[in-house]
Amino acid sequence: MSAGYRTLHLDDIPTVRVPDPGVPAWKPVRRELGIRAFGTNAYVAQAAGDFVVEPHDELPLEGEPGPGHQEIYLVLDGVARFTVHGDTFDVPKGGIVFLEDPALHRQAVALEAGTVVFAVGGPAGEVFVPSPWEDEFYAEGTTSPE
Repeated sequence: MSAGYRTLHLDDIPTVRVPDPGVPAWKPVRRELGIRAFGTNAYVAQAAGDFVVEPHDELPLEGEPGPGHQEIYLVLDGVARFTVHGDTFDVPKGGIVFLEDPALHRQAVALEAGTVVFAVGGPAGEVFVPSPWEDEFYAEGTTSPE
């Protein structure tokens, strides 16, 4: 690594799995790289039907500051079936989904084993603060090199 930048492959980041089947296996990209300006992670499916985006919205939890996060999802591999605010659509490798409104409920499941979804998010016009769930999931999860 040189001063000011770092390179790595997604496969270099251990996959974290938590016991809850509703929580996708994730690669803690933000944590691994020490990113402080925005949230970013990758989610991986071992099998078709696995969540690659857990059912949620991005409104702040009670006591959290800010307006909620906008998010963008990029399907890096496979195909993901997204449901956003009741609309369901398939997004193939290379497809992008942008959610401007933090209140929109969203989720996605893999239609193929090995589907990978890369997510980036943060509050519009506000300072990014990492979500508490990252530390909680990292602490209770198990990691594997895949």
